Amino acid sequence: MSFLFEPGFFSNGPVRSALLLGAVVAAVSAVVGIIAVLRAQSFAGHALTDVATTGGSASTLVSASPLVGFIGGAVVGAIAMESIGVQRARRRDVATGIVLGAATGLSALFLYLDTTRSANTGVTQQVLFGSVFSVSPSTIPAAIVIGAVVVLSVALVWRKLVLTSISEELASAGGTNVRLIGLLFMGALAVAVGLSALVIGSILSTALLIGPAATALRVTKSLPRAVTLSIVLGVLATWVGVLFSYDSYYWDPSSQGLPVSFFIVALIVLSFLAATLPTWRSGRWPVRTRRG
Repeated sequence: MSFLFEPGFFSNGPVRSALLLGAVVAAVSAVVGIIAVLRAQSFAGHALTDVATTGGSASTLVSASPLVGFIGGAVVGAIAMESIGVQRARRRDVATGIVLGAATGLSALFLYLDTTRSANTGVTQQVLFGSVFSVSPSTIPAAIVIGAVVVLSVALVWRKLVLTSISEELASAGGTNVRLIGLLFMGALAVAVGLSALVIGSILSTALLIGPAATALRVTKSLPRAVTLSIVLGVLATWVGVLFSYDSYYWDPSSQGLPVSFFIVALIVLSFLAATLPTWRSGRWPVRTRRG
């Protein structure tokens, strides 16, 4: 196995931190991602990545913790999106588009200021595409606690989340506060995006959030199995991505290696394609039927 694990892989401190942080973030993203796919809020998750970019670039500008910046920015964006899109179906996309546009403009401003006022020439790379090997070890305990709170919160309202994902009208008729559940989930979605931005960067965090969940739901219709499979796929993609990125330093001694985010996203895309390949080959495509 020496050809796969280059010297020092298991004894390297940043690698061990990356593996631990990556596993935590992948697990949180997997749990939240299942509900995001069920609620058809993948676009909202993508919009929050841009808001996380705003927070991450702003935190760099004021020398604050990237964790605070990514999560703080995403949470503010989630609250804004949920507040604007109160009338669910009709206004949700409009709210997402408004927040996305504002966040993109602010991100461009903050990243410009970061690159012109900071001595760190790689700040844009770190914010947009992540740098998990350079994450401070002191950040990991906070990320674990925050991730555990998110998973526990989602677990406590799991039934209501699933019900509102299927039918908001039915959930409301049963006494569920649909707006409160929606706000709670948007908060969980924002935190998951902020955490994943630490691993693969803000602009790519949607891949870790949606990819494993969508793949798992392709393979099984059982939600418990889908959650378990989503976690396994996300953690494996992250760990193998860390391994390949570390090994890539040895592929070409004159280079600085390839980014972790590239390998993680590539593995997630390949797993999704593998899950959809049987459908393509059999020619079985889902068909919508019209009522009435």
